[in-house]
Amino acid sequence: MRQGEPGGQARVAERDQQVLVDEHARRVPRRARPYPCYYLHSLCIFCWGEVALTTDTTKPDGRSLRAQRTRRAIVDAHLTLMLGGDPQPTAARIAATAGVSVRALWSHFRDLEQLFAAAGERTLEVQYAGHVPIPPGLPLDERVESFCRQRARMLESIAGASRAAQLRLPFSPQLRANRERHNDRLRAELAEVFAPELAVDETLLTALQVATAWPAWTCSRDDLGLDIDQATEVMSRTVGALLERSRDEHRNR
Repeated sequence: MRQGEPGGQARVAERDQQVLVDEHARRVPRRARPYPCYYLHSLCIFCWGEVALTTDTTKPDGRSLRAQRTRRAIVDAHLTLMLGGDPQPTAARIAATAGVSVRALWSHFRDLEQLFAAAGERTLEVQYAGHVPIPPGLPLDERVESFCRQRARMLESIAGASRAAQLRLPFSPQLRANRERHNDRLRAELAEVFAPELAVDETLLTALQVATAWPAWTCSRDDLGLDIDQATEVMSRTVGALLERSRDEHRNR
């Protein structure tokens, strides 16, 4: 066909476009294009830079699901050992608890930092299980008591993991990142629960964070030997005193 004929240019453009489609189709695995409608949507790659499939090709197969279960079992085993009082579980103990081989453990996690990252996510899940938001409109005394009791429960629920992390904290960027995430969530919750008293007082917010973070809790529990109720009372009195002093200062201005 000559391009000068009626409709010739349109046919040439259609032919060239089909060549592009066929070339792209050869580069894409057959499992990613199970239906004829794939060829229509493959045209989108030239306009938008990505293929828009009409079917869900990301659904995990049996092999992927088994890999996910194994990975979760390893993370849970690591956390279980730490919560049970093992501050530095070895790869062999983790693998045995998870019911896998040591080789399987390292095939799912490239190094300890990767394992620490996954364990950090799981630790947050455990810590915030059952967490109930505290309305900032409640009276101050009620908020202080509710917050401190819930905070004590959350800290105690992951105490073993926190003690284990503390040993390796100076040597692990990932563990320091995990600790920073915990601190950020704590600070955000304090800012929300005690918003009426805090206003824009960042120093007071920092003081509350120090009083309710893990180092203060482990000082009460491990260094001073207080039981959970005693340590919770210390936290409540500290938080209450800080907030009441700030409230009194604002009243006297």
